[in-house]
Amino acid sequence: MLTCKAFAKINWVLSVLKKRDDGYHDIISLIHAIDLYDILNIELSTDIEVETDMSVAKHENLVYKAARALQEYTGIKNGVRITLKKNIPVGAGLGGGSSDAATVLKTLNELWKLNLSVKTLCEIGASIGSDIPFFFYLPLCIVKGKGHIINPLKIEKSYVLLLVKPHFSISTKWAYDSLNLKAKLTEEYKKIDNNIWQLYQRLYSGKLDNLYLWNDLESSVLMKYPEIEKIKKKLLQAGALVSLMSGSGSTVFGVFRNETEAEEALKFFNGYWCRVVRTLT
Repeated sequence: MLTCKAFAKINWVLSVLKKRDDGYHDIISLIHAIDLYDILNIELSTDIEVETDMSVAKHENLVYKAARALQEYTGIKNGVRITLKKNIPVGAGLGGGSSDAATVLKTLNELWKLNLSVKTLCEIGASIGSDIPFFFYLPLCIVKGKGHIINPLKIEKSYVLLLVKPHFSISTKWAYDSLNLKAKLTEEYKKIDNNIWQLYQRLYSGKLDNLYLWNDLESSVLMKYPEIEKIKKKLLQAGALVSLMSGSGSTVFGVFRNETEAEEALKFFNGYWCRVVRTLT
């Protein structure tokens, strides 16, 4: 049996550029893995078995879909039993399901002795979920296209975040479909790229003051879920340097100078799911 960690992520930046002909959206995002993780126990079996406390039908679970997609791509008949312990909340904008799927693909590639390249595993992952390719290139990447164009970046500093999730989850599909997208000009693309690289340079050098973060999905999400805005403001009042909704939500993160300040801020969020975490290096 192999025991694996599937790490969550946050989006420092998320720009949504346009809707694609295949129904997905082209994005530019700066994504960073954090030390919150699901645990997967994976062992050989005669069929694909998934055990979890999630209330998701087996055939809809990304873990099952990943194992089945790998079977179909390679023609292999081997089975696997996967026991999934969820620590990353569902529908939270933290990429838990995508990370679980990527972890299954990487682990089964070894367990079944398939010797597939990372590029091939990414392509298989992208066929079942657009967020999956990032999780093959942790910890920090600029992600473009529908999530399949990955530019890994070096990072030597770790940052303290307080994650706060309200009692509700948000549908990723709804969040994207609710956008009123206007065509972006070439100059806007260049500005977005430039701003992301400036942010990366600040994170790389450890300059936390005046961080410029943004998420294009926030505007429409906040209209339907005003509690997200309340959490953002409360994080700032509690001492966060900056706060932002991660991905399509509903989790909001605040950036703190140290763990002591983040732990102190927890008292403002009784009744919420909260975690103090660090970004990975």
